[in-house]
Amino acid sequence: MPTEERLLKQSLVAILLVSMLGIGFGILSGSFAILFDGVFSLVDAAMTVLSLFVARLITRATLANGLPEHLHRRFSMGFWHLEPMVLTLNATILLAVTLYAIFSAVMALLDGGRIMEFGPAMVYAAVVVMISVAMGWYEHRANRHIQSDFVRMDVHGWIMAGGVTMSLLIAFAIGFSLQDTAQAWLLPYIDPLVLLLVGLVLLPVPVGTLRRAASEVLLITPDDLLQKVEQVADSVLASEGFIAHRAYVARAGRGTQIELYFIVPPDQPPRRLEDWDALRDHIGAAIGGDPRHRWLTIAFTTDPDRAN
Repeated sequence: MPTEERLLKQSLVAILLVSMLGIGFGILSGSFAILFDGVFSLVDAAMTVLSLFVARLITRATLANGLPEHLHRRFSMGFWHLEPMVLTLNATILLAVTLYAIFSAVMALLDGGRIMEFGPAMVYAAVVVMISVAMGWYEHRANRHIQSDFVRMDVHGWIMAGGVTMSLLIAFAIGFSLQDTAQAWLLPYIDPLVLLLVGLVLLPVPVGTLRRAASEVLLITPDDLLQKVEQVADSVLASEGFIAHRAYVARAGRGTQIELYFIVPPDQPPRRLEDWDALRDHIGAAIGGDPRHRWLTIAFTTDPDRAN
């Protein structure tokens, strides 16, 4: 089974291939839609390199002696926070490129369109559709076991690329069929119109990613995780006779940060430290999640102010 790092490397090679095809065929055919597709892929490739670097850091940080000692000292709480930061940067750049493409398409339509060669454009679109389908299927199948957010986002990217390029292929085929007909006056408008539609279709992708990643950078409490932790805490209150609890949770990429405080009655009989540790183990198991990517703190106190 391929690893997350291997999948991202393979995806990077495929993205660079698509990018070179897009820029080359875009210049050859005179299509700004294809050129935008190539530039979009090039930006995606750059972000994949950065994602690969961060994924490697996160994975090595979970292994014994996986990182040099000075890195462990400087990043004692791990590298999970880098994941949403990378996704935020990725989404911001792709959003800027997409908005520029939409603006460029509108201006071209107002200026009377552009002339392009439909033959090379159709060849490009057909090749990229095949590459996108193959990569999306391969990564989706492998990620059933890996469960990586980076790979999942990459799969969505390939699916989106395949769908967009398929629409390009259909549009260019229609344009090719209109040559030397009474509707040939429409030909200059096909490329900017396709570019506009592609930009509008792609626009929700970086917007959605930016919204989710920004919420993790800002450490906004995820409702699903908080609900899970509070359910476990409520069951502990009922079984152990504690007074109350306070839960603080956040998610940063694949990492979760959980602080859970229990208010214990002052008159409860004392327990051995081994008993408190056993209770912590029980609570941690009930909360679940991958222990390698979970920062879990469980404390017991008789003073409610210490839990605030």
